[in-house]
Amino acid sequence: MPFRDVIGHRALVTLLSRAADRGAVPPSLIFAGPAGVGKRLVAIATAQALNCPTPRRSASSRDPSDGPEFDACGVCPTCTRIARGIYPDVLLIEPGENGSIKIEPVRDVVDRASFRPFEGRRRVVIFDEADALVAAAQNALLKTLEEPPSASMFILITARPDSLLPTVRSRCPRLRFRPLSPGDVAAGLTKNGKSEAEARAIAATAEGSIGRALEASGDDLVGARDAAMRVLMHVARTDDPRRRLESARDLLEKTGGGGAGDRDALSTTLRAMASLLRDAALLATRADRAALTNADLAPALERLSVFHGERGIHAFAVVDEALVALERNAGVKIVADWVAVAL
Repeated sequence: MPFRDVIGHRALVTLLSRAADRGAVPPSLIFAGPAGVGKRLVAIATAQALNCPTPRRSASSRDPSDGPEFDACGVCPTCTRIARGIYPDVLLIEPGENGSIKIEPVRDVVDRASFRPFEGRRRVVIFDEADALVAAAQNALLKTLEEPPSASMFILITARPDSLLPTVRSRCPRLRFRPLSPGDVAAGLTKNGKSEAEARAIAATAEGSIGRALEASGDDLVGARDAAMRVLMHVARTDDPRRRLESARDLLEKTGGGGAGDRDALSTTLRAMASLLRDAALLATRADRAALTNADLAPALERLSVFHGERGIHAFAVVDEALVALERNAGVKIVADWVAVAL
């Protein structure tokens, strides 16, 4: 995957693209950020840009949204083999079956890094889930990170950078990856064959992680969003607690199996509700509609204008407290009833 196909992270992609073009990519980097946001794909794109024999260049631009100025072609044998994980000069190290990265594979790549690349211009060693490196393995890397071979670079990918030894962190500049926007997540899902409505529903609860979104059940999330919308519509029309309690049934429609499964189902509906409340508040303030997570529901969201200002803040707080209660194993019916009345 070349830089231009990476979803989101335009500023970071632009920085790496320019550094690759100038031969100024640091010899060691930490890619830090939430799981599933594309850190590994950016590492692969970096390896392609450093080794592609026929890179592409575009007109210089200061706007990251215009795409990278320098990029791999993405289609040559070198780029294809890097993407498939079979290029000899791009090494991917991952946790083993026990969930850790032992010292042996680290010693192996350190030894190989001391030699010139077999085919490419730059050997790239990628540690995915680098926080799984045992302490001995991290210590084995220290000398190489401090005095890296001129033709090799190391990328440490982690969602938990503070789990790395301070001596490792001090030797590697850190690039911070943020959660993707709901629009970026939805765009990635539509590229993978999801309908717009399904993609929007999944993105609303994916917390900026396209990896999590791709693992989610679209039907379940569309149902959760629909249920959350029905509850908000009902609550917006009445202040009568008894009538509001009727809407709690919608919050519970995916429950019934008992235990953690019921809590997960209600949590999904509540996260969808938080997304709808955010969009309703945006519409009430006449904000740019391009920022809507659930743009396909804009006409319905306009009827939720009561959830703005102090009431909107209160509604967000209710949903947040309900999610915390579920994490503490509160009963799903009690939580659903409380949300319906407290909104």
